[in-house]
Amino acid sequence: MAQTLTITQTRSIIKCKENQKRTIKAMGLGRPNHSVVMPDNAQTRGMIAVVTHLVNVVEN
Repeated sequence: MAQTLTITQTRSIIKCKENQKRTIKAMGLGRPNHSVVMPDNAQTRGMIAVVTHLVNVVEN
């Protein structure tokens, strides 16, 4: 089975840069304490790198 990541938004996107806001929306997040499960691949890791200070990542 493919490796997955559970990504939880921990902070608000208020006062963040526009590219960070767009990245959070592209990940399917938008409010603090919401989670999504995404595949562990280079694209997802790149998105996490942009918003690492806003999210918490757990490997499944």
